[in-house]
Amino acid sequence: MENERKGGMKIIPAILTDNNEDFQNKIKQSESICDFAQIDVMDGRFVPSKSVGVEALSSIDASIGLEFHLMVEDPLSYLEAAEKSKVKRVIFHYETKSIAPEKIIRQIRSKGMQAGLAVNPETGLSQIKHLFNQIDVLLLLSVNPGYYGSPFKTEVLDKARELSSAKHNFIIALDGGVKIDNILDIKDAGVELACVGSGIFKGDVKENYRAFIAKIS
Repeated sequence: MENERKGGMKIIPAILTDNNEDFQNKIKQSESICDFAQIDVMDGRFVPSKSVGVEALSSIDASIGLEFHLMVEDPLSYLEAAEKSKVKRVIFHYETKSIAPEKIIRQIRSKGMQAGLAVNPETGLSQIKHLFNQIDVLLLLSVNPGYYGSPFKTEVLDKARELSSAKHNFIIALDGGVKIDNILDIKDAGVELACVGSGIFKGDVKENYRAFIAKIS
């Protein structure tokens, strides 16, 4: 994770499932290809879909670094699970309106973890710029979160270009609909960290990951 900003874009697997056995399997697959992975957490309220629950999230034993991407109404209720599983970074959504983002960031940092902010496609950068100096990563959602098969929103790349043209201390990340055929457009827009779900886990995981690395090299 420390080398994310060195040597260009980094590809990380995004693990999304509601099945505990599949969850463990995807973690093992991620361990075989890389040193860092994202776990997508959905509560069925903030987004319509649900992922594995707090029990599974609290008992992760991984040999690689992990981050939680919390697509949930109450991010604070997942911090204990993140701490138990030695998660390196927690990313929550700005659109979570029940708790002030500054408070969530403080609570994440109090657990010794990095803090990240995720934004839905329709959220403008002007709405969140007051938080830029408080976060370690800004995760741009290029699909509507929680809806499987949502189309990639190319206009989100304009946000990445705007961010990359300015000086910030956070990592520019992108999640949603990342595929081999659009990864170079994503890289060229200035994205430093690309989260890939089905593009890696559908089919041969090692081959898929190698294909992404070869494409951006």
